[in-house]
Amino acid sequence: MFNLFKPAKHAAPLADEIIDPTYRRLRWQIFIGIFFGYAAYYLVRKNFALAIPSLVEQGFSRGDLGFALSGISIAYGFSKFIMGSVSDRSNPRYFLPAGLILAALVMLMMGFLPWATSSIMVMFFLLFLCGWFQGMGWPPCGRTMVHWWSQKERGSIVSVWNCAHNVGGGIPPLLFLLGMMWFGDWKAAFYMPAFLAIVIALFAFAMMRDTPQSCGLPPIEAYKNDYPPNYSAESETELTTKQIFSQYILPNKLLWYIALANVFVYLLRYGILDWSPTYLKEVKHFTLDKSSWAYFFYEYAGIPGTLLCGWVSDKVFKGNRGITGVIFMSLVTIATIIYWLNPAGNPGVDMACMTIIGFLIYGPVMLIGLHALELAPKKAAGTAAGFTGLFGYLGGSVAASAIVGYTVDYFGWDGGFLVMIVGSVLAVLLLLLTTFSEKKHKQALLHND
Repeated sequence: MFNLFKPAKHAAPLADEIIDPTYRRLRWQIFIGIFFGYAAYYLVRKNFALAIPSLVEQGFSRGDLGFALSGISIAYGFSKFIMGSVSDRSNPRYFLPAGLILAALVMLMMGFLPWATSSIMVMFFLLFLCGWFQGMGWPPCGRTMVHWWSQKERGSIVSVWNCAHNVGGGIPPLLFLLGMMWFGDWKAAFYMPAFLAIVIALFAFAMMRDTPQSCGLPPIEAYKNDYPPNYSAESETELTTKQIFSQYILPNKLLWYIALANVFVYLLRYGILDWSPTYLKEVKHFTLDKSSWAYFFYEYAGIPGTLLCGWVSDKVFKGNRGITGVIFMSLVTIATIIYWLNPAGNPGVDMACMTIIGFLIYGPVMLIGLHALELAPKKAAGTAAGFTGLFGYLGGSVAASAIVGYTVDYFGWDGGFLVMIVGSVLAVLLLLLTTFSEKKHKQALLHND
């Protein structure tokens, strides 16, 4: 099957005088493609959370629904890792839209076929299937960015692109409200975002391209005269799966540290996001429209927060991703505690906390992905990103769905929040460990030179 996605062949080199205008045009075009293409993945990733309150009313427990929701994270964690490896040897122009259309088709099934929401195991299976297709989104974007933007400009471009998470993630609650208004059907949470996702998949295919060489252009390092350490002609050679894992992934201690930190970053990210519609309804007595807007603010506050985090990382801390993550995760822990302890009847405080948490949490998410790209050669970038994603989703997101859900069932919402807050503290400690270890690593390299 994946032969259909094999990388495009190198095209005949373009004339020197048209290289610069072609590069400029294609970079804008491709960025638009991967930005909106990846944003659309979030239309059909976490929209199930919007349906949980209605499913609870039908008799399903929060813990069981959390277990069903964990299917998407379990599959996505494995898929992002495996598909990351496949994407390093694939054409992202085909790879990304294919996964998006397949994920959207699963959501259409859940929206229109009654049996698709008839039992926990059926929902788990369908969400697992959707999660597997979701793994075809991030890796081709990572591969695209390391081929079309040089190392010195990559921090800024990844920060801007990372806002696609929030652009896409904030739209499902609004589409849900629109569907409820038009059709009075809570299953609009599934099919309204899915239809839009398919349209955007076709748009992304029209905009995206494979490598610069496939368009007759030189490698980005030559075009920008920005060569990373140890760069050579071999850096443009496609690597085998064995080479990627044995040389650049498994022996990389720093990659392991940030992957473990990602577990707890994702625990808080999705613990708040997945359960906010249910928590705000049950504990804070929010109406459907208010909880949907809180969900929206959480996602869209992440846009300026991510941009600020990228700027602070590049300009204030000179590329030190770890210490920037420590500061943001420390602040988000404080905001989560206030959100938890704020008594019902103060909706303004809850809205503000949701907005602040969203503002702060997506910066560390972005930094860990960027750090992974920087810790491996560009021909192994998709696999490195997939490796951290494996931990984030298989550990953190699954815990946010299933463990938090069952904890709330047995120990109440206080127990659920304690799980998330302890996880946030562990994320801070692991990012500190990463910072100190990377500093020693760089000092050792300078000493050897």
